[in-house]
Amino acid sequence: MAALDTLLKQMLDKGGSDLHLTVGLPPKIRASGALVALNDTLIDAKTMESLLKEICPARRWADFLERKDLDLAHEIVGLARFRANFLYNYWGQAAVFRQIPAKILSFEELKLPEALKKLCHLNEGLVVVTGPTGSGKSTTLAAMIDYINTNFAKHIITIEDPIEFVHQMKKSVIVHREVGEHTESFATALKGAMRHDPDILLLGEMREMETIQLALGCASMGMLVFGTLHTNNAAKTVDRIINTFPAEEQNQVRVMLSSCLAGVVSQLLCKRIPKGRCAVHEILLTHEALPNTIRSGQIANIRAIIESGTNDGMITMDNSLMARVKDHTIEPIEAYMKAANKSLFAPMILLKDLDGGH
Repeated sequence: MAALDTLLKQMLDKGGSDLHLTVGLPPKIRASGALVALNDTLIDAKTMESLLKEICPARRWADFLERKDLDLAHEIVGLARFRANFLYNYWGQAAVFRQIPAKILSFEELKLPEALKKLCHLNEGLVVVTGPTGSGKSTTLAAMIDYINTNFAKHIITIEDPIEFVHQMKKSVIVHREVGEHTESFATALKGAMRHDPDILLLGEMREMETIQLALGCASMGMLVFGTLHTNNAAKTVDRIINTFPAEEQNQVRVMLSSCLAGVVSQLLCKRIPKGRCAVHEILLTHEALPNTIRSGQIANIRAIIESGTNDGMITMDNSLMARVKDHTIEPIEAYMKAANKSLFAPMILLKDLDGGH
């Protein structure tokens, strides 16, 4: 057994989701949202190199030494898979490992909004799942792909860096491709995918302009494309996609995006009462007013579109947070910290303080 696997097993035993390794510090884990030391042993530079090199293929290790960054997957057979990022910082080599649940959780197990199933029934368009790092985007996307896999006969290609959830074949044919292992880049894999007759493409992350441009192209050609971005609401997602491109290309991108954007799901994780975490969502679905809103650059109007579409399953992040406060899933202070309109939750915090915390 690799020495690192011992630390990863200890992390799982303590209910942790992430393992952080930094030279000069003890190994730390994230449990219920907080970072805590796993033990008292400080990691020196020699130990760090040994821990990381032992689990890394020689070719990928050479890439890491050259580029100073590396994404890869690591598996403890029969126990769990982990998404790993190797990096260099001021003190030397470092790494973060995130557990990928062995079981792909269903819509019902994750308590995902029913509106997300509408996106799984689409035949074409771009669906973007957004949120900060660690917000559960990959878990939500895995549930959506599993729903499609269970109910429809589709050809699904996933392009990830690294592969996270491995889907078993059900009704669909699923091809997993990992950047760095099976393809040179997201863009190269996307260009190839256009010749592979896919019904659905899943992009682990739309990082670069060329990748976003190709994703828009695939969605416009009649494929259903799922991708992720690090934004926290629908309007910022549309802005981010458009502003990725040079000013002289943005009008053309608006036209393309307006014709193919099928939905945006923004997700945040909140501390659940009394422990654990729960997801809250902002959901934008297709609407007759959306294409013109995007083409004309009136992105601020997207919030009004969401608010007018509540009967169709659309919801703003603030309303989603309010619902979780009212059903006593999260504390008002937690909602206040995550909300865009903090004035909605400030009176609730004050009332709770006046009531002695009850």
